[in-house]
Amino acid sequence: MKKICFVVSSEYVVKAYLLPQIAALSRVYEVSVAANTQDTGFLEGYGIDARVFAAPVERRILLLRDLRALASLTRLFQRERFDAVHSVSPKAGLLTAIGAVFARVPVRIHTFTGQVWATRRGASRFLLKNLDRLLSALTTHILVDSRSQREFLLAERVIPRGKSAVLANGSICGVDTARFRPDPEARTAIRRESNIAETDTLFIFLGRMNKDKGVLDLADAFSRVRGGRPNVHLLFVGPDEGNMLPRIREICSGCAKAVHHVDYTDVPERYMASADVLCLPSYREGFGNVVIEAGAAGLPVIATSIYGVTDAVEEGVTGVLYEPGNTDALAEWMERFAENREMRRRMGENGRVRAQRDFAMDSVTAALIDYYRTLWADARRSR
Repeated sequence: MKKICFVVSSEYVVKAYLLPQIAALSRVYEVSVAANTQDTGFLEGYGIDARVFAAPVERRILLLRDLRALASLTRLFQRERFDAVHSVSPKAGLLTAIGAVFARVPVRIHTFTGQVWATRRGASRFLLKNLDRLLSALTTHILVDSRSQREFLLAERVIPRGKSAVLANGSICGVDTARFRPDPEARTAIRRESNIAETDTLFIFLGRMNKDKGVLDLADAFSRVRGGRPNVHLLFVGPDEGNMLPRIREICSGCAKAVHHVDYTDVPERYMASADVLCLPSYREGFGNVVIEAGAAGLPVIATSIYGVTDAVEEGVTGVLYEPGNTDALAEWMERFAENREMRRRMGENGRVRAQRDFAMDSVTAALIDYYRTLWADARRSR
């Protein structure tokens, strides 16, 4: 039986994106996970038959810790003699690729889910971009979670066309449309907790809160919209990685009671169901999985017109796009959605149809299974 090891920087990546793929692959192959975790039994609660190894891989660049993580991964790969390693996220990817080359792992796969350097300038962009080029050179196969992101990486000469691919219509995992769906009970319960009336318009941001996600732009636009509309609210759901909340509260000081925050949650679908419009003002995304989750929940989307997101939003049908950083345009669209319930309903319904048709989780998982089968078949023919 073939042995595969997924390598990630945290449990969160597995829980948020990889559970269905790992579960499906584990029924065919011997699957392991290497993650920065102290709970090596966390997959047991999901009924997944896969081993978990603690690997000290961190998201930030910390040279000494990174060297220790590289040594740890190399020893793991040498000991377990995996047929393939599959990494997700840039730091985990580079350390995995180097360690797998040292350990002579024959198949080395990396999934690109967005580029930190896309919004950088100068030396920082040069360094991070070339680290991605090194990662690409050391892998044998590359997956990219959206078509527009793949074209961007090809144009920037980061990846070669021949060994890169996109699964199905894109997305790292697709969307569980039975989980993300319109849910009147959850809508009522969440709104009651936050003292938001059923008839009020609730905008939601769901994801990691940092500057690149555009959360300060969203706060600025909302403060203008709220000025003339006491029946609109804004809900942030996700960890405050960039210490954004103090600045958001300062920007929205005149409407503080209308701005709500919930930290990391295992039930994002309930918060989606409570809202009316998803806002994704991001400056960089790989695909924007949150967009198709919102669509599945029946929400229209206001998002930036950047690579990755343009694959997830069908403009004018499931949502609208605007230039990143243009808070005037963001505020204008928020006002229009607040005023037009029919537009919200129509685009929300279109979003659910598209999520079910083009991005169902089962389809993306099946595409990954087929990808691995083709990969092994190609390897046998090469030998």
